[in-house]
Amino acid sequence: LQAPEVESQPVTEVNLFISTQRIKVLNADTQETMMDHPLRTISYIADIGNIVVLMARRRMPRSNSQYNVEASHPSQEGKKQYKMICHVFESEDAQLIAQSIGQAFSVAYQEFLRANGINPEDLSQKEYSDLLNTQDMYNDDLIHFSKSENCKDVYIEKQKGEILGVVIVESGWGSILPTVIIANMMHGGPSEKSGKLNIGDQIMSINGTSLVGLPLSTCQSIIKGLKNQARVKLNIVRCPPVTTVLIRRPDLRYQLGFSVQNGIICSLMRGGIAERGGVRVGHRIIEINGQSVVATPHEKIVHILSNAVGEIHMKTMPAAMYRLLTAQEQPVYI
Repeated sequence: LQAPEVESQPVTEVNLFISTQRIKVLNADTQETMMDHPLRTISYIADIGNIVVLMARRRMPRSNSQYNVEASHPSQEGKKQYKMICHVFESEDAQLIAQSIGQAFSVAYQEFLRANGINPEDLSQKEYSDLLNTQDMYNDDLIHFSKSENCKDVYIEKQKGEILGVVIVESGWGSILPTVIIANMMHGGPSEKSGKLNIGDQIMSINGTSLVGLPLSTCQSIIKGLKNQARVKLNIVRCPPVTTVLIRRPDLRYQLGFSVQNGIICSLMRGGIAERGGVRVGHRIIEINGQSVVATPHEKIVHILSNAVGEIHMKTMPAAMYRLLTAQEQPVYI
């Protein structure tokens, strides 16, 4: 994976600096800073064998990138946009590194509580692990995806030169099988006329080509490449457009493990109770504990979540889909 143009791109030996404020990557030879991300911008951490994957969001200077995670903004500017940057490190201590970053989040959270007048008891990693071990994955994608009645092949007939007539968006980081979702269908287009597709359906493959894990722009290009075909085969999983989330939080000492900006989930801690509950990065929160938060100010949403304990029920949907359904954006069909 390439780094942004302003950062060093070759494979090189590095030192990792982790604090409750930021994560820095230093060149092992020169100690020059190659990467510097505030901790709050880290969206995802994972260790896979000897590999550490770290994702951070960065505000975009322009508004035309296809790689953005967008956050709506109440000002006249309309919306601020972010792009996700993925860094991959190789180390025999990959698991330890990922755990260390997780602990930095934990310490930062306790500092946040103390700064807000809450004096949390020390919460050991073992207590947090014990809590997670008592919780099942909620709305487990793999179980849903493994049921044959939810997964099916669909054939769409169309004229050569005609577009499929859909808008697709990302399912969101945190989903077990990240792919694309049908967010809109063109009135009178081949997809709508077929009666075989619904908004919310996740596309697993098209004409035998898997879309799982591919960037949104790549999936869009694959669909655009079908223009001259008269018959298209899609393998889809029936999913409702709204994702139901259930977070179990015994008391305020347990951090939720995700952050929100203007109603949109912008980061998720791996192994936290929010990931266990089905929270996804890039989703707009629609409802919390049965109460709509669509028109709720950012500060109030943060207050509700910060003080919520017990079972926290949320409904979310991809932010891009939400903007289409509320006519904040015009659909661009492919």
